[in-house]
Amino acid sequence: MSLSDDERVYRVDADELVALRSSGERLRPACIQSARSALAGAHRSRFHGRGMDYRESRHYQPGDDIRNMDWRITARSGHAHVKVFDEERERPVVVLVDFGTSMSFASQGVFKSVQAARLAALIGWSAISHGDRIGALLFTDAAQAGQHAELSPAGGRRGQMRLIRALAQAGAPEVSWSGQANSGSGLTAALLRLRRVARPGSLVFLLSDFYSADTDTKHHLSRLAQHSDVNAIQLLDPLELAPPPPGRYGISDGRRRAMIDTRSPGERERYARELARHHQGVRQLTVENGIGLLQCLTTDDPAARLAQLLAGPDGLRGALDAQAEPIGWSAGGLLAGGI
Repeated sequence: MSLSDDERVYRVDADELVALRSSGERLRPACIQSARSALAGAHRSRFHGRGMDYRESRHYQPGDDIRNMDWRITARSGHAHVKVFDEERERPVVVLVDFGTSMSFASQGVFKSVQAARLAALIGWSAISHGDRIGALLFTDAAQAGQHAELSPAGGRRGQMRLIRALAQAGAPEVSWSGQANSGSGLTAALLRLRRVARPGSLVFLLSDFYSADTDTKHHLSRLAQHSDVNAIQLLDPLELAPPPPGRYGISDGRRRAMIDTRSPGERERYARELARHHQGVRQLTVENGIGLLQCLTTDDPAARLAQLLAGPDGLRGALDAQAEPIGWSAGGLLAGGI
């Protein structure tokens, strides 16, 4: 049964995700770096093995196949080296999608969780149309308590439809995985589990607002980025870029109601400082780990934003510049989502 336009604001619609197929297939495959997976396919890969074209030797890294040790250079330099080969390889693509409490929010457009599901579906359609496999890890605030769904990478329409079903189930408002407030541990626990889903050489997309990041997130993200190509998409509502004009605004989490009062200049300045601190933390987290970062608003066209990320550094730079443009506001609106 198809959802109404109003329902599509706050819940994930499987039919809508299926309809994104043509938009996803038009997206270019994301060749940010060389893939390193073990199955034959359409991507150039630095695969550790034999019977392929030798490219170079480099320092040994944990997880490298010891059968490819370059003993001559190891003996000469005194440090372990391995040989690196080139071969065409299939690349697993994995999306990590945050369905925590803070993602159930929007003042304009659709909930951040709905926008994240649309982006994940587009990534999946793009992946399978170019012969790659698509996998996922969906998590909530209580990810460390087992509140998550893992999908091992699978190819073809079957793999994509499995992803869409999981997104629709996770994005249904009546489905409560945790019933807890944001514990600050969801993202870290999910990254730890993601290492079981995303094998070395995977292309990984992190879809989150990153409010559940904590002091251990950087460590697990660094470990993941050592052997996978990682990109982050930060989901944002316009309210998370700048405070609204002076006024009193109603907010609701679907059960409780409260008011935000932005008439005080001091309160607006505090609001802006907290936003800046959070966004700077997200930028630092990604930059320090060599991870691409794109911001996507709840009002954006997800296919257009994703195309900018997949276009490479030039497209990403343009996307970030465009994101810096001021946001327009309509006063007096009711805000839906978490308090």
